[in-house]
Amino acid sequence: MKKKPLISILIINYNNGKLLSRAINSCLIQKYKNLEILVLDDKSTDNSVKVLNSFKKNKKIKIFYNKNKKKNIAALDAMNGYLKLFQKSKGLFVCLLDSDDYFHRSKVHEIYKIFSIKKEIDFVQNLPFIKNSLKTEKKNNKNSQFSFWPYLAPESCISFRKKFMIKFLKVNYKFLNNFKDVWLGFRMGVFAFFCLKKFYTLNMNLTFYESLGQSKKYRKLNKNWIIRRKNSFEYLRSISNNKIEFNKNLDFLITNFLTKLLRK
Repeated sequence: MKKKPLISILIINYNNGKLLSRAINSCLIQKYKNLEILVLDDKSTDNSVKVLNSFKKNKKIKIFYNKNKKKNIAALDAMNGYLKLFQKSKGLFVCLLDSDDYFHRSKVHEIYKIFSIKKEIDFVQNLPFIKNSLKTEKKNNKNSQFSFWPYLAPESCISFRKKFMIKFLKVNYKFLNNFKDVWLGFRMGVFAFFCLKKFYTLNMNLTFYESLGQSKKYRKLNKNWIIRRKNSFEYLRSISNNKIEFNKNLDFLITNFLTKLLRK
């Protein structure tokens, strides 16, 4: 029987010691078994190192520590962490996981099925369960009817072929330190959807996403949300060499108007 390909799960962590074990264990119990789990700790000051030490003997897990200077910009530090792990990974397919989130037991199995069936697809996002202090709810695959963008799931819902990331980096390398409010997952989704057209949404809720930390910074229509939306359009313009037309799109026009209001 032909052995299934190696799949890499990349986990980045910063001060999530209380939730880190949950993230790692959700990978260890996956139905899909040919896995490597790479974890990078980004200079945590809590008990994260102690938690990681408890997994040292597991041969599926490789642990790394960031020894470089941080930018102290959440989106850029997270992106740099994922890219460092990608360089260390050996899997044919890659899944991303923030350490405060975790996977359904069938996540990797279902992702592999899609990549096996849809040979033309390089980027797959599944849907999340959104968790907060009150409840857990299923997120649907939809966006506002006025939105220019497709629904783009959180980073912990993203999986891709290794060759996709190589293409992504080739085009995006010079922009990696720009657009500080635009997260890696969004960049990858935009590149796959608009530029490569190799984007697929698996309509299954396979990732448990905690509505914590940075997500609260970008509440709809607040200052940070508007700035990020403006940066998102600028990012698309840059990676597409102005080939994607959106200047007359209602979403862009509203974003432009709100940005000008902020400057007054």
